[in-house]
Amino acid sequence: MLLKQKILLSVIIGVMLFPSVLFSQDGFRTESDLLGEKQIPNDAYYGVQTLRALENFQISGQVTKDYPELVNAFVLVKLAAIRANFDSGALPKYVLDAVEKACQEVLGGKYHDQFLVDLYQGGAGTSANMNVNEVLANIALEMSGKQKGDYAYIEPHDHLNMSQSTNDSYPTSLHVALILMNQKLLPELEALIASFEKKGKEFENILKMGRTELQDAVPMTLGQEFYAFANQLKPSINELKHAEEELYVINMGGTAIGTKLTAQKGFVENCAKHLAELTGKKIVPATDLIAATSDLSGFVNFSSALNTLSVRLSKIASDLILLASGPRTGLFEINLPALQPGSSIMPGKVNPVIPELVNLVAFRVMGNDVAVTIASKTGQLQLNAYEPLALSAILESQKLLTNTMKAFKTSCVDGITANENITQKYIEQSVGIVTALNPVLGYEKTTELAKEALDTGKGILELIREKKLLTEDQIKELLDPKKMTGQ
Repeated sequence: MLLKQKILLSVIIGVMLFPSVLFSQDGFRTESDLLGEKQIPNDAYYGVQTLRALENFQISGQVTKDYPELVNAFVLVKLAAIRANFDSGALPKYVLDAVEKACQEVLGGKYHDQFLVDLYQGGAGTSANMNVNEVLANIALEMSGKQKGDYAYIEPHDHLNMSQSTNDSYPTSLHVALILMNQKLLPELEALIASFEKKGKEFENILKMGRTELQDAVPMTLGQEFYAFANQLKPSINELKHAEEELYVINMGGTAIGTKLTAQKGFVENCAKHLAELTGKKIVPATDLIAATSDLSGFVNFSSALNTLSVRLSKIASDLILLASGPRTGLFEINLPALQPGSSIMPGKVNPVIPELVNLVAFRVMGNDVAVTIASKTGQLQLNAYEPLALSAILESQKLLTNTMKAFKTSCVDGITANENITQKYIEQSVGIVTALNPVLGYEKTTELAKEALDTGKGILELIREKKLLTEDQIKELLDPKKMTGQ
């Protein structure tokens, strides 16, 4: 069929299918679907299916527009799809031009207030997909000099959803959204690591006691402790990048179950190519579209990487809480920045609020990871209807971790100071330092010193000085941080 004949047929079908798109004088237009008619505010760019979703899913209060990256991801996928359909000759140029302009407007930050569907929704994301289709169609109509709802000209299903189903466009959009969010999270992680390394350098000559099982162990430097915090976080960078790469594989063009029913010839490859160009990522089609349509293992792996990061952050935050405990009856080896009064009843109390916040967020991310796992394993046969839960859980984890790592760096780690007099006191009093004296005094003598120190409450160095076992120069040499810690 010639292109002009296709366009004419499309217009005729549109008029037949949408005779009830009427405009009234009271600020509403009437749109219909298979369930009947609905009144849509004339200033709304969404349509009848979005309105039904707004009525059905008032659940979490978290909607698409709350995550700009999610809005942009949906639009990037639709833009790639409209270009791929044009490549196949299935779409007229006026539709391509109008929809491209609409997409660019949204990507530029406009119309985000029209993406209103709750993240918690039944239907495997159909409501979110149709919200995007309707909004883009109506923006394109208005920019073409048409009225909203004039779907005989540009239609949400026939044009915006061509060669697609929710079952491929929705998960692909989720992949892109998580990729975009990852580009915000990784710089905050890298900045936090750099902050810990800076403190490691600052504290590299401050000797202190290391501890195992909360008992005195052997000497180390405070710098080594902070370098270790940085190095504990570093593996998460590659883990998150690797997990992101798994999201580059998409099922666009698989349509309902992965069989490509209704997809234009070449759409699968062309859509992936356009999306790769738009995102700057190596987006490729899945080799088995049926498998990719029902398998959420990419979400599981990505959530797992976030979970591992949260575990590392929580361990570090808990260590900082311990190291700053006191000031009179705790370890008090470091000072955390004082951000707010710590009690409504105890004067002078200041709490470790930022490390506590890190723990709160970490616990939430751990819980979200469990939710993603359950959602992923509960899909049935050729589709997983629980993708919206995986999406909301991972998006929340990414947002929380991104914001929290920024706060952790700027409001806590950057301002940490050392109490060198305290760490020195612990070194001199600790029985643990006796291990470092074995090569000089011998095991039998150091054992006697350890026992006497425990019996009398005296420090090892105090006893050494009393017994004149070493000179002050020898003690100073032994306590040299570089020699004591193997730096």
